[in-house]
Amino acid sequence: MLTDKIIVTGASGSMGAAAAEVLTRQGRPVVMACRNAAKADAVRADILSRVPDARLEIRQLELSSLASVREFAAGFGPGEVAGLFNNAGVISRGYARTADGLEHSFAVNYFGPFLLTNLLLPALTDGARVVNMVSLTCRFVSVSPEALQPAEREFSRLGTYARSKLALLHFSQELARRHPELRVNVADPGIVNSNMIAMGKWFDPLADLLFRPFCRKPEKGVEPALAALEATQSGLLYAGRRNNPIPSRYRDPALQSRLWTATQEILDSL
Repeated sequence: MLTDKIIVTGASGSMGAAAAEVLTRQGRPVVMACRNAAKADAVRADILSRVPDARLEIRQLELSSLASVREFAAGFGPGEVAGLFNNAGVISRGYARTADGLEHSFAVNYFGPFLLTNLLLPALTDGARVVNMVSLTCRFVSVSPEALQPAEREFSRLGTYARSKLALLHFSQELARRHPELRVNVADPGIVNSNMIAMGKWFDPLADLLFRPFCRKPEKGVEPALAALEATQSGLLYAGRRNNPIPSRYRDPALQSRLWTATQEILDSL
């Protein structure tokens, strides 16, 4: 894995940047898959100031755009990638649809990673690691094939986010079943001090004062995912300093198969 590339989506964000720095310190070449090229350039320069020999490559990726995902994936040759860390995510503040007609949270958190991972399969080495970032909010919701395209009346900021992450958790298990040559696991960072938790409400300054000091730093939040990138087996949930089999409440092969089929049908129609 020291010579093959590791892709980190959202590498210009707090946890993505922290992951990129740790991986480059280990001597690994990292592809920073980022929506904002200028922000990515600044993060790359910052890492290089501390790790002068870091091998960091920036490639643009907008997960809310299926065309962007396809263009990004087409840029990799066979066996070029040893790891894919689907880190990028969003908590949409309001209901919106992408240019492809997908609800924005599901587009970024689920459909984008689903399509990206599948398109990159020829580029992944045997034994390549795929790590998907999930959320503790998954335990409070359920998801079905019908929920993948929520209407505006069904949208809630945290509920829709949680369902999109739960769909990603189910996808991870189905991916591992379909591709046993891969090492597919999920990571939960806990509550991390990042811009993602800003709610855009009047109480944000108060929450910043009372709540943020107790959130994990990005460097701590990304540790479970970095551990998952070293995994020798599939089906584990990394959280804190522990890893355990994905809890039984999330293990539903029949549902996971239906979700996969429904997702592929939606993507094929767009």
